[in-house]
Amino acid sequence: MKKINVLKPKFRTKEILNVIEECLDKGWTGIGFKTTEFEEAWKQYTSLPNAHFISSNTVGLHLALNLFKSKYNWDNNSEIITTPLTFISTNHAIMYENLKPVFADVDESLCLDPKSVESRITPNTKAIMFVGIGGNTGELLKIKDICKEHNLKLILDAAHMAGTKIKKIHCGVAMTEEHVGEEADVTIFSFQAVKNLPTADSGMICFKDNEDDKLVRQLSWLGIDKDTYSRSTKGSYKWKYDVPNIGFKYNGNSIMASIGLVQLQYLDEDNSYRNYISSLYRKYLNSDIDIVEDNWYVSKSSKHLFQIRVNEDIREKLINKLYGEDIYPGVHYVDNTTYKMYGYAYGTCPNAHKFSNQLLTLPIHLDLTEYDVKRISKIINQYG
Repeated sequence: MKKINVLKPKFRTKEILNVIEECLDKGWTGIGFKTTEFEEAWKQYTSLPNAHFISSNTVGLHLALNLFKSKYNWDNNSEIITTPLTFISTNHAIMYENLKPVFADVDESLCLDPKSVESRITPNTKAIMFVGIGGNTGELLKIKDICKEHNLKLILDAAHMAGTKIKKIHCGVAMTEEHVGEEADVTIFSFQAVKNLPTADSGMICFKDNEDDKLVRQLSWLGIDKDTYSRSTKGSYKWKYDVPNIGFKYNGNSIMASIGLVQLQYLDEDNSYRNYISSLYRKYLNSDIDIVEDNWYVSKSSKHLFQIRVNEDIREKLINKLYGEDIYPGVHYVDNTTYKMYGYAYGTCPNAHKFSNQLLTLPIHLDLTEYDVKRISKIINQYG
């Protein structure tokens, strides 16, 4: 019987190895060379003004908060409104900078509920961390308006959103399609091993402000003002540099960027297939199965996840039944306020807590067939 995992990457191995071979032949596998190429390709794909290749989405979140805290003189009492329904790296990044995560509830899209967000704003609030879970945009545009009204920074954790595009309304009538990220002061993408654009692990941090982009390049390279590649591309190696900031070893490398450059060429094609698999689930699941859907203004979702909600009393039984059939779903995510370090907020986000006990992520990847989806759906329908 075919084993079906919840997520599974697809690599164009021969093409990737050809690009990696360029790095090996050149003798340059670190920062620069292919990282620079990937940054330019990502800017062209997303139309975002800046892009800096880093070692993971998590370090990008930390870099964003570190930069903003220093630039705007946030103190340790500063609050960041965030979601409890996310991978813990989102909220750990806030804690890394001794800032306080303030949890707001989520809506049916599993993204931040604007009403809950507004109720959490205090004089100490400095930013809102929006997570596009599963590729969903939720009420991102309303959250953007809230940030503008209250002079807050908008940090978009777009770990699941590579390829998610939204409709933009102009003059109340005309619509254009744009990649997510323009809405935020900084957007951080993930190219981790099982993401829609998979490498082994890496990410991209995209600041709206050019000066922020310039600074984050130093911060990700230990605070050094010139990286080794830029010191080596004008005929001879220039050894001298300054260290104007205390930074981190968070840079990306050319091996990961080589993988990313190839994978990017197939991102829209791969996301289309994920949307096709999603349509099959909608076709074969019973109509009473509660499917997590996105907001109306998403033009094309990355569909990183396909999630349903089931009665918490039967979820574990259903999971075990699927396991017995060599089908391995996931749960994205556990309510973060159930963890000890965030227990101070337990009970403050009832929707997130309820959904956390009901959510089930069904297998969604490029190796799935219509037969696989029918087989999975048949089992779930028996428990629906």
